[in-house]
Amino acid sequence: MRNTAEEFLAASDEKAFDVDHRRIINYNIGKYDAAVDRGLSRIANLDTAKRKGHVIKWKVMENLDKLLPEFEANFQKRGGKVIWANDAEEANREILSIIQKAGAKTVVKSKSMVTEEIHLNAFLESNQVESLETDLGEYIVQLLGQKPYHIVTPAMHLSKEDIARLFYEKFDTPIDFTPEQLTQKARELLRDKYLQADVGITGANFLIADTGSIAVSENEGNARLCTSFPKIHIAIVGIEKLIPSLTDLDLFWPMLATHGTGQNLTVYNTILSGPRKPGETDGPEEMYVILLDNGRTNLLAQKEQRQGLYCIRCGACLNACPVYKNIGGHTYQTTYSGPIGSVITPHTDGMEEFKHLSYASSLCGKCTEVCPVKIDIHKMLLLNRRDAVKDGLVAKKEKWGWFAWKKSMLSRKMTDFFSGKTKNTFIKLFFKNTWGHYRDLPTLPGKSFSEQWREHEKGE
Repeated sequence: MRNTAEEFLAASDEKAFDVDHRRIINYNIGKYDAAVDRGLSRIANLDTAKRKGHVIKWKVMENLDKLLPEFEANFQKRGGKVIWANDAEEANREILSIIQKAGAKTVVKSKSMVTEEIHLNAFLESNQVESLETDLGEYIVQLLGQKPYHIVTPAMHLSKEDIARLFYEKFDTPIDFTPEQLTQKARELLRDKYLQADVGITGANFLIADTGSIAVSENEGNARLCTSFPKIHIAIVGIEKLIPSLTDLDLFWPMLATHGTGQNLTVYNTILSGPRKPGETDGPEEMYVILLDNGRTNLLAQKEQRQGLYCIRCGACLNACPVYKNIGGHTYQTTYSGPIGSVITPHTDGMEEFKHLSYASSLCGKCTEVCPVKIDIHKMLLLNRRDAVKDGLVAKKEKWGWFAWKKSMLSRKMTDFFSGKTKNTFIKLFFKNTWGHYRDLPTLPGKSFSEQWREHEKGE
């Protein structure tokens, strides 16, 4: 079994001291912060909006067993088809079955973290189906053979010079192309693909129970092209994306846009309620919604931590997190990185393999502060740590270390017995190669506080 914790520590150690990475991320997150500050200033009562969003998502999670069948029934009434998938393997198999039944060979995809979660592109390629990302950021990382760096801005770790160099190598464009020229080139490359594609695949930002619709937000228009030109549209969506009513979008759309990019609303917001009807000029002949579990019900079963499923994938907690800003998104080796990924991944992908992510936090609480649906993220991280200990998923060395620390902290005599000299030797022995690799180790006083106090008292 892979030791993901050791890989995480090694990658973090390397990335945290990568000066160029720090420069790019600080620049990009700085621009994000300025935009979001402007956007949030336009919301009259931000705290009330957050509380309302929290309550709506709470109601959804408490009534998921009723709302999911309601969505299914309403979507099917409009001619759509619903498929339930327990895990990634099942979801991929169902998607491939639809594609093969239609005799399709090419797929265009809009940005979707759920398709990243199930590794759909690699699966389709292995079955001789061309799958092309059409979101510009996703297209760039696909060309690089990388995973998205961030859940909202997949290519946040790249500078405009990096992207110009990539296009120069792949398409022989001038090395000094501007961002506008690079975007124009991508448009030229992708436009014909929409017309040729047999199938369009998207995610969805929200599933709307009372109308049986999906809501998709985007800034480039590529999702509309993916859902309009191909004959078949497949939307794959996590079961937690439900909202009860169409009217709830008046809260969630602005909150998602403002916290995600600082906009009042994203440029394109689309509600799709099934395949093309007779007399309509565009849209697919068939539309499928695949409802994906893939470990979500494991988190739903955790009463104290299920609020992790309230997440609307705005990415605000990533941009606020001091750990994420130093080690970057790829270091986590998970689909969902940053604070919210550290909360949900141990439950969806296995506590034993990913418990270390719950320790990748300063517990400053900034993630909780910025969350648009008031998920108590830093508390959830502590609860994950507790569960890992309860389940016995802690190394013996760590158990004995905390046992010894607790013993000494509860005994003044023992604390005094380990003098400053002993403590300094202990620190050098056990922390030189970890904490002391880039930092000067602290030097503790030669005498404990109680010893110094007794001497002070005698002096008086």
